Amino acid sequence: MAARILANLIVIGSGVMARAFVQAYRQALANASRSGAAQEAVQTIRRASKTMTDSEARQILGVAENSSWQDILQKYDTLFERNATNGSFYLQSKVHRAKECLESIEQMKAQGPS
Repeated sequence: MAARILANLIVIGSGVMARAFVQAYRQALANASRSGAAQEAVQTIRRASKTMTDSEARQILGVAENSSWQDILQKYDTLFERNATNGSFYLQSKVHRAKECLESIEQMKAQGPS
């Protein structure tokens, strides 16, 4: 008899907890959508997944951190042409994005501290 009562209490208690959790989750979603936090988080994730770090760009092009801009361009031209003739468009795109990333860093260095 005591085991049956205990089992009923556990079942009822877990049902109450599940409903409370679902209600709290819905309320959190409503609060996030009102404040715009959800959209901002999604945009941040999308932006972060599309950007390339300078270390990743250097690794793709196979250049060191202290390489000159001419070395970077020479390596870019070699890899870009090699992938244009008998490589894949994906790799060619990665090589191009790596050059763009390093180019923007190089331009920021040329402008100097503002």
